Amino acid sequence: MKRSDDRIVLCMKWGTKYGPEYVNRLYGMVRRHLTGDFRFVCLTDNADGVRPEVECLPLPTLDLAPGADRGWPKLTTFKTDLHGLQGQALFVDLDIVVVGPLDEFFTLPGEFFIIKDWKRPWRVTGNSSVYRFRIGAHADVLQRFVEHQADVRRRHRNEQEYLSYALHAQGKLAYWPRGWCCSFKYHCLPRWPLNHWRVSAVPPGTRIVVFHGEINPPDAIRGGRTARGRFLLPSPWVGEQWTA
Repeated sequence: MKRSDDRIVLCMKWGTKYGPEYVNRLYGMVRRHLTGDFRFVCLTDNADGVRPEVECLPLPTLDLAPGADRGWPKLTTFKTDLHGLQGQALFVDLDIVVVGPLDEFFTLPGEFFIIKDWKRPWRVTGNSSVYRFRIGAHADVLQRFVEHQADVRRRHRNEQEYLSYALHAQGKLAYWPRGWCCSFKYHCLPRWPLNHWRVSAVPPGTRIVVFHGEINPPDAIRGGRTARGRFLLPSPWVGEQWTA
């Protein structure tokens, strides 16, 4: 019989951009869409207000100069010893909305899965809003960053690009089946001018909707005009799904 620590849903919360309600809603969505036992772990610098079902553990640290890991925090999930956690981990960003079953995110055969980049699909780079790995299995990727961070930063724009290219070079990189993870702004929002009278919609087969860029779930629920002038009608389905 599988132990509950065979499946770990992992997220990160630091600073003040996202409050505890993001963690609480994320847990609620995962619980509704993932059958069986699992552990839900939040790596955070502030556990205040987080629901008791969530295991809050300190953000992992690196032996770097102060601020040197800024913009690359997800790489710390690849530490050999991540607070003693064991098993398969599904990392999910806080600003996603789960709309479909999650079980196959753990059972799909492969060493490492990430979202295929939507905007430039010809590139190796994946989107690290949702990725799966076995804890401790890719410590070498983190170690290379620590030892050669100047070179890594010069070659790669961000952590997801470095991570994708490093695992691709080892023959371990794979992408989630097309359609499992979609982008709210690329796949759900109608294009201009349809966005003025047509509400956003989830493409058939979608399991996770990723909110990247300036629109977060509360913005989609409320609707209106973004700081960059993009208009969207309120999206009731986001409010129905994004609940604790």
